[in-house]
Amino acid sequence: MKLQRYKRDSEVSYAFGATLVAELLKTHPKTITRVFLRPAEKHGEDLIKIINDLKQRNIEIIESTKAFNILGTKDNCLLIAEFIKNLQLDNPKNSPKIVLVNPSDAGNLGTIMRSAAAFGYGQIAIVNPAVDPYDPKVIRASMGALFHLDIKTVDSIDELNLTSNSLAFILDENAVTLDEIASHYKQDGSQPDLVFGNEAAGLPEDFCEKTGTTPVFIPQTDFVDSLNLGVAASIALYAFRKI
Repeated sequence: MKLQRYKRDSEVSYAFGATLVAELLKTHPKTITRVFLRPAEKHGEDLIKIINDLKQRNIEIIESTKAFNILGTKDNCLLIAEFIKNLQLDNPKNSPKIVLVNPSDAGNLGTIMRSAAAFGYGQIAIVNPAVDPYDPKVIRASMGALFHLDIKTVDSIDELNLTSNSLAFILDENAVTLDEIASHYKQDGSQPDLVFGNEAAGLPEDFCEKTGTTPVFIPQTDFVDSLNLGVAASIALYAFRKI
C-alpha cells in the first residue's frame, strides 16, 4: 500500500504518537493495518510494551524515518498507527448524542470528542460541510476519544429527526438558560441530545422553529461576544453528564 499524507477520501487514517496508538490497540486492534516506528538507539519502557503488544498481534511494524517525513509529524513522535476508518463501536444506539452543524476547526472537534467521551455522550453527529472527523489533527486533539465514540456524518440536519427533546444552543429571546433546563433533566436522570452551530455563524435564527428543537443559552457576562465552540459544548456536556 502506497504511503501518502492523509486525505479525506483515504480509506485509512493515522494515529500519531504512542498514547494514541496504545488507545487504538485497546479499542480497535483489528483496524490497524501497519505501524511505523521511528528508528532510535533506545526506546522507553512504555513504547517497548506497545511494540511487544503489536508483535503479539502480528501487526506489521516498519522502522522508517521517511514515513514520518511523508506523514508530517513532529520529531518527538516515535510511533504512527495506520488504521481503517470504518470503526465498529459497541456504543448502544440509544446513547445520547451531540449534533454539530458545520464545525470547521479540528481542535474544536477534537475537544468536543474528548468531553463527550468524558461525560457519557456516546454519539456525535456531524452535519456537512464540516471538518473531517478522521483527520489526524482531530484524532490528536481528541487524545484518542474518537475511538470510544460512534461518529456519524450527514449531509442535512433533516436526516437526524430532531425533536423537542433536542436542545439547540442559540441566542434566542425564547431560549431557556442551561441551568434551568439541566435541572429539569436531572430530576428524571435522562440526557437530551445537544445541538451546536458553526464556530463563526452559530445556528440560523429559525433553526428551532424548523426543527422543533428547544432553544437554550449559556448565561455569560457582556465582556465577550460568545464562547468558543469547544468550551460551550464542554460546559453543556458537563451539565448533562452521566458518570
